[in-house]
Amino acid sequence: MIDVALFGAGRIGKIHAANLFAHQGVRLKYVVDTHAPSAAALAEQYGASVTDTDTALNDSSVGAVIIASSTDTHAELILRAAGAGKAIFCEKPVDLDLARARDCAAAVAAAKVPCLIGFQRRYDPTFAAVKARIDAGEIGSPEMLIVTSRDPGAPPVDYIKRSGGIFKDMLIHDFDICRWILADEVVSVHASASVLTDPAIADAGDADCTAVTLRTRSGRLCQINTTRRAAYGYDQRFEVQGSLGMLQAGNHRPTEVTAFGNKQVSTDLPEHFFLERYQAAYAGEMAHFFRVITQGETPRTTVQDGVKALELADAATRSWQEGRVIAL
Repeated sequence: MIDVALFGAGRIGKIHAANLFAHQGVRLKYVVDTHAPSAAALAEQYGASVTDTDTALNDSSVGAVIIASSTDTHAELILRAAGAGKAIFCEKPVDLDLARARDCAAAVAAAKVPCLIGFQRRYDPTFAAVKARIDAGEIGSPEMLIVTSRDPGAPPVDYIKRSGGIFKDMLIHDFDICRWILADEVVSVHASASVLTDPAIADAGDADCTAVTLRTRSGRLCQINTTRRAAYGYDQRFEVQGSLGMLQAGNHRPTEVTAFGNKQVSTDLPEHFFLERYQAAYAGEMAHFFRVITQGETPRTTVQDGVKALELADAATRSWQEGRVIAL
């Protein structure tokens, strides 16, 4: 039996709690959250106890921790969990500060514990199928990746003010997709950004629409377009152009019914938000985490992946602010 301590009882913490509860041989022992009612409700639902950070990390029976708390807690919890010898799953980002994130990677390496970062898109069945077919050589050598990543609406401005900005909060997933799909490291970043959906976002020092071009060591190109507002739903798709053809990964819809009438052909809108779109991905990443612990599988999304994605987010932020290409 693997006892688990969960940090964070918000919406993503609830998703992880439900997914770990589905696994035999895994038990949610502790829930830790500064919001006592949320912690109590989640703990009661899964037969866990509410406790504090020290108790959870000092309990030798706890073999793994899931960090789903606010971003400003991630680095400290990773450092402490690594020091306690726990297996770690942490939501992105590792930290908003690149030096701090690198410290976490060093601590994890020194402790020799697994530390997976929550880039759940790698576990999405559609995206994973594209990756497998690229690796099988179906489209030859990948040359260009086009990523569209659009939210249905912006989060509250109070959240935006402490999020680290759109590149570290939102596009960090897309930077990970670039590295994963193209299997190459980025050497230059050029980012443009605007505020087109809400002037309050500009007042918070952030942007809500971006266009980013990345170039890899082998000359492969990646273009990413994002916006905080897509009136039609959560828009998550990409296409990969290769020497022998192209692969596309499209949106998911609630149903795949197409209606044919005498004036139009229509389908459902895309899934409304990430909770629906990546339901299977969240289940898949948690199942993988426990296979890493119990079966020795090689982690697919490591703390080093978290550092690399943050490096790109940091470079994109500087590119936008300074109006120039950033070489890495």
